[in-house]
Amino acid sequence: MPDCPTYHIPVLLRECVEALQLRPGGCYVDVTFGGGGHSREILRQMPADAHLYSFDQDADAERNIPQGDDRFTFVRSNFRYLRNWMRYYGVEKIDGLLADLGVSSHHFDDEQRGFSFRYDAPLDMRMNSRAGMTAAQLLNTADEEELTRILRLYGEMKNPHRLAMMLVSRRRERPFSTTGDLADCVRPLLGAAREKKDMAKVFQALRIAVNREMEALEEMLTAATQLLAPEGRLVVLTYHSLEDRLVKNFMRAGNAEGKVEQDFYGNRLAPLRPVNNKVIVPSAEEQEENPRSRSAKLRIAERIGNIAP
Repeated sequence: MPDCPTYHIPVLLRECVEALQLRPGGCYVDVTFGGGGHSREILRQMPADAHLYSFDQDADAERNIPQGDDRFTFVRSNFRYLRNWMRYYGVEKIDGLLADLGVSSHHFDDEQRGFSFRYDAPLDMRMNSRAGMTAAQLLNTADEEELTRILRLYGEMKNPHRLAMMLVSRRRERPFSTTGDLADCVRPLLGAAREKKDMAKVFQALRIAVNREMEALEEMLTAATQLLAPEGRLVVLTYHSLEDRLVKNFMRAGNAEGKVEQDFYGNRLAPLRPVNNKVIVPSAEEQEENPRSRSAKLRIAERIGNIAP
């Protein structure tokens, strides 16, 4: 596999791979292949009789697929379909799963993908550019209530209703088509001191909505919890509070709400056990070398008990 440093530098590479506890005959999944950095290191350290399945829905990621390694299988799909694909390949149990939930620098640097307000580009934002609604289509069709919900929930904006009203008013004059259209529309409502941070939140909110990221994450975590073998590891890198809260809840309780069920005797029925009670964060040196890592949090959990049917 060729090095792909311009795609993105893997975050907490050593810590992530060590957390998987690679073992002979093991079956592992990297649900966020991207530039292949984590998968490359897993393959380098993985025993000869183990196997790695790596998922990615982005066509650009396919340029990074390793060649000539029969221990590797690439799955061109959204990770929300994890369980279906494992069933397709005849996999009943997995020994470890890694998810790096951050958006790669490659996506932000690609002017034509519409992920960044640094460029005036088509307002797309789809991770899978072959299917689904673009950000422009969403902005031009969603009602004010839905836009308010998206900005409040996924962008954690303080004035989501005012922003939604502005967006609806603007599209009556001319439909949104570029990132510049969106940036110019919301800029008057953003404070000068926090303009870049708040603009990033607006773009984040739309990206999450366009790609249905939170729904996909919940489906993947549910499948991973069911698929993990006893003592199997769930290793997840998060970058914002929404996804981190969901991951923390699953690792604590095995569900999105974080509600721990108990048996008649008061014993916890949670299927996972958090390995690190305190999140692992990149060192100051890594954050300096790789700005993408500055908001990263690594959580690790282990499967306990028997697998539910």
